[in-house]
Amino acid sequence: MAATTHTVTNQVPPLVGYDVFGADRALSEAVERHLAPGILPEARQELSTLGQAAGSAQVQEWGAQANENPPELRTHDRYGHRIDEVAFHPAWHRLLGHAVTAGLTDAWGREGGHVRRAAGFLVWTQAEAGHGCPLSMTHAAVPALRTDPELAAVWEPLLTSHVYEEGLRPATEKSGVLFGMGMTEKQGGTDVRSNTTRAEPLAAGGEYLLTGHKWFCSAPMSDGFLVLAQAPGGLTCFLVPRVLPDASRNVFAIQRLKDKLGNRSNASSEVEFDGTWARRVGEEGRGVRTIIEMVAATRLDCVVGSAALMRQAVAQAIHHSTHRSAFGGLLIEKPLMRNVLADLALESEAATVLGMRLAAAYDTDTEEERAFLRLAVPAAKYWVTKRCTAVVGEALECLGGNGYVEESGMPRLLREAPLNSIWEGSGNVQALDVLRALQREPRALDALLREVGKARGADHRLDAAIKDLLTELADLDGVEARARRIVERIALVLQGSLLVRWAPPEVADAFCASRLGGDWGSAFGTLPHTLGLASVVSRARPVVDGR
Repeated sequence: MAATTHTVTNQVPPLVGYDVFGADRALSEAVERHLAPGILPEARQELSTLGQAAGSAQVQEWGAQANENPPELRTHDRYGHRIDEVAFHPAWHRLLGHAVTAGLTDAWGREGGHVRRAAGFLVWTQAEAGHGCPLSMTHAAVPALRTDPELAAVWEPLLTSHVYEEGLRPATEKSGVLFGMGMTEKQGGTDVRSNTTRAEPLAAGGEYLLTGHKWFCSAPMSDGFLVLAQAPGGLTCFLVPRVLPDASRNVFAIQRLKDKLGNRSNASSEVEFDGTWARRVGEEGRGVRTIIEMVAATRLDCVVGSAALMRQAVAQAIHHSTHRSAFGGLLIEKPLMRNVLADLALESEAATVLGMRLAAAYDTDTEEERAFLRLAVPAAKYWVTKRCTAVVGEALECLGGNGYVEESGMPRLLREAPLNSIWEGSGNVQALDVLRALQREPRALDALLREVGKARGADHRLDAAIKDLLTELADLDGVEARARRIVERIALVLQGSLLVRWAPPEVADAFCASRLGGDWGSAFGTLPHTLGLASVVSRARPVVDGR
């Protein structure tokens, strides 16, 4: 074919070479809102540096490489010895190393740590989501280990370290470690009380041998794992190191890696314990109570991770529409496309504002905020993670056929989108957890109502939605069957109240009109045409090189 026929026009330049943090006004404003003035300049600089890396061509290439070259299981060495190792592409280690160095496992011990870490997690996940799994579990293991001060003294400095060291060695020989967890088993899944893994106590206090299996164990090359097993006193939490203090390998047989829809860069495995050494964490019979704080922290990461996927998908859609011409003008100037983009931007900003508010509650750590988190975390986890797949799918469509092609990066986002809704308890689990909090912990509802009440009187649609929610909660007839409906309303009212307080008027107005006022269709792009949609889209547009 003659070269003269191959003229490329009207193709969109890649969204690359920009500050992912600085280009996200909703996120940067949340950081300014929730951090003390004394630490804000340093945090802004850290996040901008991370954002520039996340938006660089090099890091985007690492993300593609890590997913195009998934991990490989090596059960035996050349001589037939069992080694149970997983080999990752170098890009995985570069991504993980950069994240650890940026402090994405360090939140619990520094001022504003949870807001800073959540913002960084939201930024960095946009480069590649799979390696977020070990980052999340390592961060979340800290509160569980703190139930045993002796263990925490040894492990917490390594978990919160800004040094990444790959490879299996005794933890005492490393400057930083990663953690995983293993709760579910093949016969029970979410019903962890049906676990069959046995824990037999040894003579030394707190030491046990485990026999059994775990059906899902992500990041199996981590240095340690928190697992649940049946001890003589009932279901108990244990710390299982991959390498024992004498440098010998603990029994940790990786049977196979899961062949997953997305999350391809991350190794999720099935593992067997057969005389595996473990150290008890917390009291016998209180395993769920011990590990529940870890679960809550990872659920918050599900919210933040979904907000990250939404933000990147919406940024790509708006960027495409800013540069692509059709039917006599730029796509972004077309009223119908503008409606779609504005609708997507609303969902993205609402998720970001909610996720950062939850992170700020962790930093405040008062009795009031802990009560608020008890209800708000599972409600946010239920709703935000479910909205993610719909948002990413619609954003992909904004790119047309180009969005369906792997090179665009959108298919990877779409495959990743359902994961956070499943991980750490799927929708029904979250909805039932909200019901438990409502029935057993009245302070949680009081805290939530005080939070949404801070915006009362500012928007009549929000006021009506709060009233409807209270009516819904007063009716306990068939409450379990209505659990999803209740949780959805809690999440929407909470998002609406936060946007009314903190977002620009055009964003809050559009959200309340559609999500709370009922002036909305059944698909994105059905917002009332009288709203300030151009301003909503402009606010969400990623700026590259000042343009």
